[in-house]
Amino acid sequence: LATPTAIMVGTGKGAENGILIKSSVALELAHKVDTVIFDKTGTITEGKPTVTDIITTNDIDERYLIQLAVSAEKNSEHPLGEAIVKYGEENNIEFKKVENFKAIPGHGIEVTIDSKVILLGNKKLMNDKNIALGSLEDKSDELAYVGKTPMYISIDNTLGGIIAVADTVKENSKKSIEKLHEMGIKVAMVTGDNKKTADAIAKEVGIDIVVSEVLPKDKSNEVKKLQEQGKFVAMVGDGINDAPVLARADVGIAMGALGSDAAIEAADVVLMTDEPSKIAKAIEISRKTNKIVWQNIVFALGVKAIVLILSAGGVATMWEAIFADVGVALIAVLNAMRVMK
Repeated sequence: LATPTAIMVGTGKGAENGILIKSSVALELAHKVDTVIFDKTGTITEGKPTVTDIITTNDIDERYLIQLAVSAEKNSEHPLGEAIVKYGEENNIEFKKVENFKAIPGHGIEVTIDSKVILLGNKKLMNDKNIALGSLEDKSDELAYVGKTPMYISIDNTLGGIIAVADTVKENSKKSIEKLHEMGIKVAMVTGDNKKTADAIAKEVGIDIVVSEVLPKDKSNEVKKLQEQGKFVAMVGDGINDAPVLARADVGIAMGALGSDAAIEAADVVLMTDEPSKIAKAIEISRKTNKIVWQNIVFALGVKAIVLILSAGGVATMWEAIFADVGVALIAVLNAMRVMK
């Protein structure tokens, strides 16, 4: 009873706190976590970005630029693209016909509108296509320094402007990270966002390690690097692209409220809300459960060893041994119940 009773109570305690612990193995392993990696969007931030700035070059009309952007992003599933589409709908922007839609993972999209090739994405995309940023590069840096994500849009290989999108940090993200620090856990953030934006958000919430401008397919490598350094890693994510990383981590934690089915399926632990504070709680439950398991095992073996020695010496009778065994089982159950406190 020493182990299964404590595991059962620990799993129940997790459910009581909105934490679905999928297996006893996940509950046992979580106490070893010394590094937690966050994806940025939907975990540290709200995952509901909004358009904040529209900056055009001298020869481009602002409404025409946003019309191209909302039309291009209409079929995109990326949160930043959805923010642009939502902005267009709120401002009654007419959608244009889009042809040859092509998503470029970790960079942006390429489409054809009005027989013009439109590129919309990050600085990497512009650099790969040899599109000069000119005077707008400094402006994009200013936006990034305050935590906004600048998205460049080019028309037939000529820069047309920048659309800045911002995703607000969750109200309790900073406190959640402080709690992890109090528990002796390092916190990292791995994101595809540009370095300046990532650094600004990391500074705001107190993150220790920042890895930015990472392609979705490369996030697993960042987890592997930390594991090779001897770290026991928990990964926190919610998107479909996070599923391979959640599976690669020692403990995968999915934000279930807004998370994709793929992320939830790949995770070992699912948070039923989007509150990052639940991460520390899950690790805390695991630590407490494992402590009680060992207390139960040591106590049970200790009592049985003493009774065995006393019985061998003729001091303890069979009935005393039976009562001792029953007593150990009862105490193990009562001790396991302390996980609920």
